[in-house]
Amino acid sequence: MTPSKWVRVWNERLPDVPLSLLAVTPAEAFGALREGTADAGLVRLPVDRDDLSAIPLYTETTVVVLPKDHLFAAAEEVSADDLADELVLHPLDDTLGWERPPGRAANERPETTADAIELVAAGVGLIALPQSLARLHHRKDLTYRTLTEVPQSRVALSWLAADEAPDLVEEFIGIVRGRTVNSTRGRRAEAQKGQKQPKEQKGGQKSGKPARPGKPASGSRTAGRPAARKSGGAAGGSGKGRTGGKPRRKS
Repeated sequence: MTPSKWVRVWNERLPDVPLSLLAVTPAEAFGALREGTADAGLVRLPVDRDDLSAIPLYTETTVVVLPKDHLFAAAEEVSADDLADELVLHPLDDTLGWERPPGRAANERPETTADAIELVAAGVGLIALPQSLARLHHRKDLTYRTLTEVPQSRVALSWLAADEAPDLVEEFIGIVRGRTVNSTRGRRAEAQKGQKQPKEQKGGQKSGKPARPGKPASGSRTAGRPAARKSGGAAGGSGKGRTGGKPRRKS
């Protein structure tokens, strides 16, 4: 995962609250949330909804990792049928959720994706995995190509299920979902609720200088004619009332 853009926004909006990143394996991610090691996590679906909440973020492209001198390196993308005669490794920590990848199966499954990558570099076989993992395990002697007609991995943001997410978790959810600073919920919204609005006197006049006799105050209501209001609560119009008779002509 590459959450750097969300971390940057967090640091801009909440510079007084440090955000620490914790790198874990897919097998450790849900345990970190349940044990409180992490407040929220970027995980791969499916998620156990009995005790965890999650919002899907995006679907990741599946790729096949292969040596740079492999025949498929000349292609832009590879289909599942193209792998029929290839030995395709299936590590025990596979994140694509398929029973068996395309191609020929190896006699033994590598324990981890990192182990499988080493075997690919040694020319033993190929491996299919989400694109971000291919980037994570990048090597100069390996490359990858988009793999079509195969399952894809869906990435989600997850946290412990509750009636309401903690304020800081809600802040991070808002950042990940692209809420602007004015629409972000959480402690910022709570702070805005606590701000008092300017008091108004009877007739709609805001507290401040009294209106001059014979003239209605700006923002006040005259009989039968409600004052228009602009966005933001400011009174509309010129704010000057008229007295009876003809207007006085300036000399």
